[in-house]
Formats: sequence, structure tokens, C-alpha cells
Amino acid sequence: MGTLVRVQRGLETLYRVDTGVEVDHFVIDAAARDELAPQRKPREQLLVCEADGEMALALFIDPSVLANLATHDPGRRLGDHNLGDFLLAVEGVSHFIYAVQCARAERPVTQLELELQAEVDKYVTCLLATAPETGVSEALRYRLFGEAEYEPDLDADERDRYRAANDNAHRYATWLEEAFVRARRIPEMLGELRRFYRDGLAAKLARIARAA
Repeated sequence: MGTLVRVQRGLETLYRVDTGVEVDHFVIDAAARDELAPQRKPREQLLVCEADGEMALALFIDPSVLANLATHDPGRRLGDHNLGDFLLAVEGVSHFIYAVQCARAERPVTQLELELQAEVDKYVTCLLATAPETGVSEALRYRLFGEAEYEPDLDADERDRYRAANDNAHRYATWLEEAFVRARRIPEMLGELRRFYRDGLAAKLARIARAA
């Protein structure tokens, strides 16, 4: 089983959702991505097209990312050799699942909401894949949020959106650490994460503001 499918099953199990489809079937190569979206070439990109009440999805993840994860299985060990690529994979799968869930619920979703949930998913996935302990959480928060870098070709609106997602996810992760990880209340944390997942953007931001 490939990394993307394992990440998908992990996230769907965590949040108790079921897309009913496998992300692998929606992955496209660089040539297909360039034909559909030639303007930008990020290493991870969810492409969405809506027409006549139907939504089509495609996910691009740089083949070098998938090759590295196949060689250096993150299920065995996460480290500098594969963490960055694993985070890209989690981000892509997170976007895919969330978009499918919102479409099935006939609920509109913004790019900020997708990015915010993906940032939370990266923190939680890595935390649970290693050890839900305070020291691990602190290191993850620094790596994910304290060292955030943005692609140089982003426009001002895109940069503001990514920064807002990063900052809010950092505040939420800090609160999760203090309220649940430090106290070793992991089952309660999972319940909180499932409630957060089902919130819309306004409710997510309000929850973070109250927590922070």
C-alpha cells in the first residue's frame, strides 16, 4: 500500500469520515497538471473543476516526493531525509479528503479553510506517527510553523492566506499541546479534533480564538 493511501486511511480513521474513493486514482502526472494548470508549478496541487453541478478533482504531487517516500518509508521512520516530502503528501491528501467531504455535504469551502485544515492535519499526523509527547509536539510546532517558508511566486493574497493558515494552526496546535498532550489526554484530544474538523471556517477561527 502506497504512502498516499495509508495517509488517507489514517486521516479518515482519525476523523471518522469515509470518502469511498482512493486518492491514488486521482493522482496525475506533471504533463497532465501542466495542461490543466500551466500558470504555476508547485510540488503539491489539488485541481478542482465544477461544471453542471458536478465536481472533478485531480491531485498532483511531485513524482520525486513519491519516489523518496517509497524508498524511505515514513511508516518506519520520520527524519530529515523524508519529513518534508511526507508533509507534502499529508497536505495533498488532506486537501483531497476535505474537498470531497464538503462537496458531498454540498457545503462551499474556501482555500483558507483547506489550508488551515491541512496545517492542523500535518501537525496531528506527525505527532501521532511519532509520539504524542510534549517534547515531540514542541519540536513539531517549531518545524511546521516557526520555520514556515513560502514560495517566491505567490501573490500578496496567496501569501496572506498561507500566513493566516499557518498562524492559526500554530495557535491551535499550541493549545492542543497545553490542554491535551502535556496532560496525556490523547483520547480527549481526538474528540476535539473531530469536532474541529466538522466546523466551517468561521467556527474554526472562533474555536481557535477562544482557545488561544
